[in-house]
Amino acid sequence: MNKQSFIQGTLILLAAGILNRLLGFIPRIALPRIIGAEGVGLYQLGYPFFIVLITLITGGIPLAIAKMVAEAEGEHRPDRSRQILRTGLALSLGLGVVFTALALLGASWVSTAILTDSRVYYTFIGMTPMISIVAVSAVYRGYFQGRQNMIPSALSSVLETVIRIFFMLWFSWLLLPKGIAFAAAGAMLGVTVGEIAGMLVLLWQYFSIIKRDKKKEPVYSEELSKKNTLEYKGSGSVLYRMLGISVPVTAGRLVGSFSYLLESIITARSLALAGIATAAATAQYGSLQGMVIPLLLLPGVLSSSLAVSLVPSLSEAAAQHDLPTIHKRMHQALRLALVTGAPFAVLMYILADPLCSLLYGNADTAPMLRMMAPFALFLYVQAPLQAALQALNRPGRALLNTLVGAIIKIILILVLASRPEYGIYGAIIAIIVNSILVTLLHGYSVISLISFSLRLSDIVKTGVAMIIMGAGQRYVYTSIPISHTHWIQFLFAASIGVIIYLGIAYISGLISLRDLNRLPPFNRKR
Repeated sequence: MNKQSFIQGTLILLAAGILNRLLGFIPRIALPRIIGAEGVGLYQLGYPFFIVLITLITGGIPLAIAKMVAEAEGEHRPDRSRQILRTGLALSLGLGVVFTALALLGASWVSTAILTDSRVYYTFIGMTPMISIVAVSAVYRGYFQGRQNMIPSALSSVLETVIRIFFMLWFSWLLLPKGIAFAAAGAMLGVTVGEIAGMLVLLWQYFSIIKRDKKKEPVYSEELSKKNTLEYKGSGSVLYRMLGISVPVTAGRLVGSFSYLLESIITARSLALAGIATAAATAQYGSLQGMVIPLLLLPGVLSSSLAVSLVPSLSEAAAQHDLPTIHKRMHQALRLALVTGAPFAVLMYILADPLCSLLYGNADTAPMLRMMAPFALFLYVQAPLQAALQALNRPGRALLNTLVGAIIKIILILVLASRPEYGIYGAIIAIIVNSILVTLLHGYSVISLISFSLRLSDIVKTGVAMIIMGAGQRYVYTSIPISHTHWIQFLFAASIGVIIYLGIAYISGLISLRDLNRLPPFNRKR
């Protein structure tokens, strides 16, 4: 099993992430056409509970496994890595079984007492089999990431996405005659089938390479083995150490998950207070969470890949007290997230109407997308910053920052979304404020922790490139008609805008040929 460098690992996850996001837009486009915005709303209302349960089970365990396995592999102790994996599986699977039972028992109460639409019950039941499946998959992904091999995670995620798309659309179509509630539940069952496929791929990858690894294990002398055993016992049991690492991370992620859950509940209830009917409120929430935000987060696939790769890379550098490498990795991650996310933010702002019309069949969601697009860059750089705090053993700081942002977001949703003049746009304002605030707090924490200095010139250059790109893109779309077909005109304007952005980025030094030479297809150095 080959270990990849930071850039190579990021690129592997990025390639898989881009493919997954692109494939993921198939159900984003097709599902609203099958079950409508109201059906998507039912699906989205049940999903935050699933996220909370998964966070409770796997929130910090994969990261803890990744850190512990990275340390064990650094000592050339694959036997210890497997022990860490077994302990993580026992812990995660045990929690999965418990919470699956609790979810089944509490499904009726949650659907009627907490959520505003009792039809969510069927979706809630449909998601419960996933809890234990995702728990197992997360542990194996943490194991592979700890060994800095991102290929198994990438392969499993791609297959999971393909299988999920097929069964999600098929099941929702099959169950549609029974009603929208059953169709939404069918979509959730399709997600479950995809998760099963992803887990099987991870298991196959593990057992197919573990035999090869055993042949390469070094033979230790009795004295060295005794020394390693004593050191290992001195640091506490595997379970105790795993909990020590994972609990703070889980707490931090729980804040985000509970924030997402409270956001869905309070948004629905606030819209009701604003005088919006239940069905209409469900449809509006479905449009926001099921159409606009996934589109907005599409460029964030790079940030997610960077965040996953940063944890073992920064952990290794921190263990060696290598501050220059930490600074280098942070500059690479933030610059990549900023420079690559900027043109997408411009495109979604300038061409929101044709983009939403092409993807979803109408432009009703375009005002929401246009309102959020300028602030998308904060979301793109937030993930690497949070990963850095976790890798540098400051999960408590990340937790506090996220908690502050979550509290303010929930308060703003309650205050603004309940007013008729704001409605769903009150929730959007709250989400924007949250993304800005948490990103700034994370940035301040990282700067204080490692004496890190941001390159303001990169920010200024990116801003200038965005403005010029936006002006050129708007002019091309409105004043240079090359076709009466909307999608051809959209692609032409989008392409010209990207070319303008890349040209300015190259001239200003934001990107260079040296960046291209770092990519594996062009880099022949091993």
